[in-house]
Amino acid sequence: MLQGKIHSIETLGLLDGPGIRTIFFLQGCPLRCSYCHNPDSQNMFSQKHMTPEEVVKMVKRYTPYYKRSGGGVTFSGGEPLLQGEFLLATMKLLKAENIHITLDTSGYGDERYYKEILKYVDLVLLDVKHQDHEGYRSLVGKSMKGFNNFLSHLDDYNGKIWIRHVMVPGITDDKKITEKIFDNISHLYDKIEKIEILPYHTLGAQKYKTLGLDYPLEGVPQMDKEKAKEFENHLMFLLSSLKEEGTSKKDII
Repeated sequence: MLQGKIHSIETLGLLDGPGIRTIFFLQGCPLRCSYCHNPDSQNMFSQKHMTPEEVVKMVKRYTPYYKRSGGGVTFSGGEPLLQGEFLLATMKLLKAENIHITLDTSGYGDERYYKEILKYVDLVLLDVKHQDHEGYRSLVGKSMKGFNNFLSHLDDYNGKIWIRHVMVPGITDDKKITEKIFDNISHLYDKIEKIEILPYHTLGAQKYKTLGLDYPLEGVPQMDKEKAKEFENHLMFLLSSLKEEGTSKKDII
């Protein structure tokens, strides 16, 4: 019997996609982000398991909220693409019920299922960590190879994309870095609806202490929210310019 490993569930989420959403945080992640605020979601050990049918049964209780708000279901993590077989089977059932599906991903998972999964996804929340292989590996413990592989699958994707980037002081709070991050995904401009700069915070540090783990960014201050907003506005300007002019990034910077 096919079952997914579930870390946690949020039934009335408002931030991870449009409208009111049920968010399934799947267990397991191949990355080790320095700022991860749920380190307990990284391993594949979970006490909660659900079949695709059980997910749909639960979700259908909230369909009135989805219809009124334009919401739906979001799969997050951990990294949901790590459980590709379960994810695909569940999405097929949800789409048969005409439920909006959002995939919140860092683009690292089981690539055998990428092409089929993306057929059922209405919105991809793509978490872009860094601009290059060296910075990426330093921040999350992997090269950009896996991310770039997923990115290539988005060329044929027919849905919408929201770009997200956690900005960390002294690591990615630099105009050249953020413009390079934009450059890496700018070829998808016609599918990208918005770009969000999420200011790094230290709220997850206490969880590391509780779990007896060293916090990788100990001593790094929280990101200034106003500065992060300035970067976000700049990237949205670049995006809107591409959409309006249908030109290349080098012509607008």
